Amino acid sequence: MSKRALFLWGGWEGHEPQQCTEIFAGLIKDAGFEVEVENSLDPLADEKRLEGLDLIVPCWTMSEIDKEQFAGLKKAVSGGTGFAGWHGGMGDAFRKHTEYQYMTGGQFVAHPGGVKDYTVEITKPEDPIVAGLKTPFSMHSEQYYMHIDPSNEVLATTIFDGSVHDWIDGTVMPVVWKRRFGQGRVFYNALGHVASDFDQPEAREITRRGLLWAAGAL
Repeated sequence: MSKRALFLWGGWEGHEPQQCTEIFAGLIKDAGFEVEVENSLDPLADEKRLEGLDLIVPCWTMSEIDKEQFAGLKKAVSGGTGFAGWHGGMGDAFRKHTEYQYMTGGQFVAHPGGVKDYTVEITKPEDPIVAGLKTPFSMHSEQYYMHIDPSNEVLATTIFDGSVHDWIDGTVMPVVWKRRFGQGRVFYNALGHVASDFDQPEAREITRRGLLWAAGAL
C-alpha cells in the first residue's frame, strides 16, 4: 500500500507557500506517495481525514491555528504520523502557540541582515538525511536565528558573524534537525525562504530526504 502525505499551505505569502509546497508535493509523489494538497488547516480537525496518514507537511507562516485543528495535529503526530517542513512555513507558524513550538523543536526569532550569503555545515554526515552531500555548502537567503529545543538531534548548523549584531558573532545555530514527538518523527530545515532557494541542490535534497524520513520511508 502506498504511503500517504497531506500538504497544507497558506499564511504569509512572502514565503511563496504554494510554490514551495508544489516542489515537495511533486517530489514525494515521485517517491510513490499518495499526495493530498490543501489551502486550509481544516483537515487537521477531521480525525477521519488524518487516519492512516504517514506524513503531514505544513507550509503556513505566522497566522493562527485553532484548538480543534491543533488537537487533531497533536493526536496524529503523537500517534505516529510524520511531521516535517522548512523555514517559516513550519518554524514560524502560529507564533502564539507554544505547544506547537514544543512539538516542532524551535521557533524563528530573527534573520539579522535579511537575505545574505552564508554557509551551512553538515554536522552528522553519517545520518541518511544528509549522507554524501557537500559540506559546507553556500546559501544566499535568510539566515534564521532561532530559539531551539536542546533535545533536537542536529544534522547541520550555520555560524553567525557580527556584521549586523556584534553580540551574536560566532554563534553556532542549528539549521537542520530531527526529533520525536510521542510516536511521530519530526523533521525541520530552516532553509527555503522562497521557492528559488530550493534550486540549491543541498537545500532541496535535505528537505526531500527529511520528508521521507519523517514518513518512515528513509
